[in-house]
Amino acid sequence: MTTTGEDHEPARGGPWWWDRRRGAVLDVSLGVVSALECAAEGVPFARDAGIPPAMGVVFGLLAGSMLVVRRKWPIAVVLVALAITPAEMGFLMGVVGLYTMAASELPRRIIGALAGMTFLGTLVVTFVRLGQDMARDGLDLGDWFLPFASIATSLGMTAPPLLLGLYVGQRRRLMESLRERADSLERELQLLAERAEERAEWARGEERTRIAREMHDVVAHRVSLMVVHAAALQAIARKDPEKAVKNAALVGDMGRQALTELREMLGVLRSGGGGARAERASVPLAAVGVAAAAAASRAAEDGESSSEGPCLSELDELIGQSEAAGMVVNLSVEGAERAYAAEVESTAFRVVQEALTNVHKHAAGAKTHVRLAHRVSEIAMQVENEPPPEVSSASSARLPSGGNGLVGMKERVAALGGVFVSGPTDAGGFRVSAVIPAS
Repeated sequence: MTTTGEDHEPARGGPWWWDRRRGAVLDVSLGVVSALECAAEGVPFARDAGIPPAMGVVFGLLAGSMLVVRRKWPIAVVLVALAITPAEMGFLMGVVGLYTMAASELPRRIIGALAGMTFLGTLVVTFVRLGQDMARDGLDLGDWFLPFASIATSLGMTAPPLLLGLYVGQRRRLMESLRERADSLERELQLLAERAEERAEWARGEERTRIAREMHDVVAHRVSLMVVHAAALQAIARKDPEKAVKNAALVGDMGRQALTELREMLGVLRSGGGGARAERASVPLAAVGVAAAAAASRAAEDGESSSEGPCLSELDELIGQSEAAGMVVNLSVEGAERAYAAEVESTAFRVVQEALTNVHKHAAGAKTHVRLAHRVSEIAMQVENEPPPEVSSASSARLPSGGNGLVGMKERVAALGGVFVSGPTDAGGFRVSAVIPAS
């Protein structure tokens, strides 16, 4: 894993302005070598200048030791090297100082100006000294030799350290830029991983909600009817054996239907869960969030594709089951029937189913009106029950209620961009209304 930008920063463990101890050791070593060189070159300089040799040595030591501060003040090092060039001193200091200045973050115009001054100073000093030596030794190598030798010497002392310093500085800046980009990319990847994990958690929550809603729709209606029939069976078992047998058969049929729907749903969950586990096992840890989101999405898609859910054509069968349980249900349909998207038909069916289930739970025996309207761009449904009778054969069933039916219906309708309203009527009954866009 790539480390962060803070980890790339060098640890400041050196004294004063040095980032590292080895940098301080290197600069001090170069300063000592430069001081010794300048001290040795200070003896002939003092002899030519007519001063005591000790003064030339001290001057050389002081001038050469300036190389120690090359990282902090590279311009000062180059200027000192340029100042002692006429004395034929500071060869090492001039080369190292020029390299350090070129590799630093100084503006290009300052580096170019000082490099040009160093080149001109070396050229003039070389031209004068070499001319004096040739005249003293009586050498005559032609008029071209002196300028050529001076230019070659100046270029040899300035061009290599300058070009090397520019290359090292540019490479250093490039590496820093690449490191910053890598750190930025890592932060973005971490952010994406966090967002992917959030999306995966959201997808898992949505899937849990969807599964809970489907389980409620499958179990609540079937089991409620079974409990109602069982209560009725208990009441008429001795009085009307034939009707009791009929009710028992209905209870068995509804139980088998509920078990079949539960098995289908559990089969979808098993196949979807296996795909998610396989997906997670085949990807790196950094992509777990993305894989989880994709797996949850695929599981949801697989669940929808393998079991599209009920449709409006099954509405007559649903109402027939409620009528078989002793409820009086009137169904009215407005508009021309047409096909809708699977999720629209499934939601409309579930709303009617849950509303009828609530009537069985809270108003057993009440007359119920189911209205379905096919409109141009939407489908509307309404389930309204009248006040329950004072005495009902099914009232002793005491059906439990979790209080999630209306919430689940509202969530289903809202997910499709529809409107859901429920509440008691003035007559003492209860009304459930929903409008769902057709597309």
